This record gives sequence, structure tokens and C-alpha cells, in this order.
Amino acid sequence: MQRVKLPQSFWAWVRIVAGVGILVFLLARLGSGPFLDGVRLIDGWAVGMSLAIGALTTVCCAWRWSLVSGGLGVRLPLGTAIASCYRSVFLNSTLPGGVVGDVDRAVRHGREEGDVGRGIRAVVWERTAGQVVQVAMAVVILFAFPSPVRRYLPVATAVVVAVGLAVVLVAWALPRTGPSRRARAMRTAVSDVRKGLLSRGTWAGVLIASAVVVGCHLATFVVAARTAGATAPLSRLIPLTLLALLAMGVPANVAGFGPREGVAAWAFGAAGLTADQGVATAMVYGALVLVASLPGAAVLVVRKIRVQAPVPLPVRSGTG
Repeated sequence: MQRVKLPQSFWAWVRIVAGVGILVFLLARLGSGPFLDGVRLIDGWAVGMSLAIGALTTVCCAWRWSLVSGGLGVRLPLGTAIASCYRSVFLNSTLPGGVVGDVDRAVRHGREEGDVGRGIRAVVWERTAGQVVQVAMAVVILFAFPSPVRRYLPVATAVVVAVGLAVVLVAWALPRTGPSRRARAMRTAVSDVRKGLLSRGTWAGVLIASAVVVGCHLATFVVAARTAGATAPLSRLIPLTLLALLAMGVPANVAGFGPREGVAAWAFGAAGLTADQGVATAMVYGALVLVASLPGAAVLVVRKIRVQAPVPLPVRSGTG
């Protein structure tokens, strides 16, 4: 029986529809009040904090990307990485799917350096490293502070560890010698991890940068929660915002909106706050991330101007 392969565009639309469906469900249950009130409450202090935290986040993401790229043998100056990351965050915050900016910077950098494959792998590995550190920090924080998921943490942690070990064992068992495509892919992956993530000059920087990035995301969420009127202590608030942050990793959103608002509504409500406050916090967070990404719009404009600028003709000297 021949296997039917669905086009990638189909799954892209499924993810978008799923994100829209979550937002429609929340609107039907809670009304438009939490969505509109959250945005109305944004003030100058929140905007200033988001820009400052966003700058630190972008620099750390760029540093991590530069380290991984260097380990893979692809040159990437920090200044270039910062500009590309700003552009990437802006595209992720304004276009459906939430990953268009990452694809753009991966392909663009690969083309500029003459190796699209390595350019793409560098972004994949640096993003993977960030997700691993985020999950590890989430487990520690959720164990340390009370949250609606605390009772499920031992089982969830065991499942995550088991899945991780299974992936490692399967990868180890796969053949790494021979001309087959699978063997070549395994050799490339092992080499990338050793050189791009675990080399002596890379792993510490990647770990520090990833930890700071997670801390910055949490700080932005706390600013959003305070702006939305949440007065709960940080020990109660941080686990809730962390759950919403983890939900952003679900590939079913519209420019970041969708699962984040759904999980925030559930987490805040389950913790004794209100679902309205959870949605308002998530909406403020999305708006602040968009504000923090606005320098990326300037990068896009400057780049377009440079591309369209006419190349001056050489001036001949003498009478010829």
C-alpha cells in the first residue's frame, strides 16, 4: 500500500488553524475584555523594560548562535548575529508560525557563507540547546515552587528523561559508517554536537547564554503580569509564567499567540488567580515582545535600502 505524504503547506495551515481555534475558544469563554484590557494597561515603564530586556535577550541569542556557528566552521561576527537575531525576532512576532525569522536567518547566513546546510544546522543546534536548557530550568523551578503541575512533576520528569535516553540510545545504535544517507546524517549530527555544542570553547558560553535568555523571558513575563495587575508574589507568579513560556514551544500559534494564552488562562485559574488575568498577562507579554523586536524592523528597512542602492560606476582618471 502506497503511503500518502501530505504537503508541508497542509501542516502549516493545521498549526495556524489550531492556534486560531484556541484564541476563538478563549474569546467565547472569557469575552474580549481580557484581550483588550491587557493591551490598554501597557505603559511607558513596561515598554522601557521590554526594550532593555529584549536587547539583553537578543545579544545572548546572537552570542549563542555565533558560538555554535564558529564551532561548525561557519564564520559569524557577533554584530552581524545581533542584527540578524533582531530581524528574526521581528519576523517571528509578526508572521504566522513563529519560526519564519529563524528559517530566514539560517538560510540567509548559509548563503552568505557559501554553505546553506551548515547555516541551517547552526540555527537548529543553537535553538535546540536553548530548548534543552529551558526545559532543565523549568524542571528545577517547578519543583522548587508551588504550581498547578507540581503533583505531576515526578511522572513528567521521568517520562522526559526516559524519552531523552531512548533518543540517545537509538542514535547510538544507528550505523555511522557506510555510504547510506542515514549513516551520513548520523556522522554529521555527532560531529556537529561535538564541535558546535560540546567543544571546550563552546559549551560553557552556550549554557550561560541560554540560561540568561530563559531568565530574560521570565523577567518579561513578570513585567507583563505586573502590568496586567497581577499582585501575587514572585514565588507564586514565576511558575505560572514559566508554564505559559513552555507553551510557546507548541508549533500551533499565530505569531506566538494561541497556546500561550490558553495555558496562561488555565494556569492562573488553577493557581487561585483568574483566567482573565492569565490571558491579559499573555497578551501583554506578546505586545511587549513585539515592541522589543521593533529594532528588527529597522534592520529590515536598512537592509532593503542597501540592496536597492545603485552601485556607483568607477571613475576613470586622465583623458583616455
